[in-house]
Amino acid sequence: MSEQNCLVRNEWVCGEYLRTRSQELVDATVQHVGITVASVVIGVLISLPLALLARRRRAFAAPVLGLTTVLYSIPSLAMFSLLLPLFGLSPALVITGLVLYSLTILVRNILAGLQSVPEEATEAARGMGYGPLRLLWEVELPLALPALLAGVRIATVSTVALTTVGAIVDYGGLGTLILGGLDSDFKAQVLTASVLCVALAVLADLLLLGLQRLLTPWTRATRGRGPRPRRRRVAAASPALPEPEKVA
Repeated sequence: MSEQNCLVRNEWVCGEYLRTRSQELVDATVQHVGITVASVVIGVLISLPLALLARRRRAFAAPVLGLTTVLYSIPSLAMFSLLLPLFGLSPALVITGLVLYSLTILVRNILAGLQSVPEEATEAARGMGYGPLRLLWEVELPLALPALLAGVRIATVSTVALTTVGAIVDYGGLGTLILGGLDSDFKAQVLTASVLCVALAVLADLLLLGLQRLLTPWTRATRGRGPRPRRRRVAAASPALPEPEKVA
């Protein structure tokens, strides 16, 4: 009875809310995850060609980076308003806005990873007969993978947070519950949805960190290896040799 009264008293922590609204929470969480995953995946698929273009053609580097920075600076409400005539009130509206926001993070990280590939590695691959596509797939992308996955981690956590803004068009996942709770002063709903949103961001970051460590084992080996001890000079460590005797 006391748990049911927590809804009447409008308490922040309420077990009865979790029991009676569990399906609503699950549906909002699934929508939140779906929008986030779709936005990040599409963002990576668009960012990779843009980063390759900026690397191959130096003249395009400044315009590409400048455009993605400008897109990131647009307020979310203005962004959704600009996209509304094209997509209407739909999940595509939110996903498109989130994709545009993710480009500035993904393009910069992918470009930084590609630029960090040693020139010796690419020259050796060309000398072995690697063509441009094989060179990119088997040499450049694997070596750029740590920076690429680091950008995906940042973009994913940022997208989890920005997805809540989609509540203004009723496609914000957990953000819809947060906004609805704020409008009705429903404390348990606001707190529960907010905690779930934070938990999603932390879980996504940990999963991507594990994936990064799994796909880039050489980075762990490099970090775990301490400085190599200096070799002692053989001459200093060995005893002095006796002088040869003179023959009379």
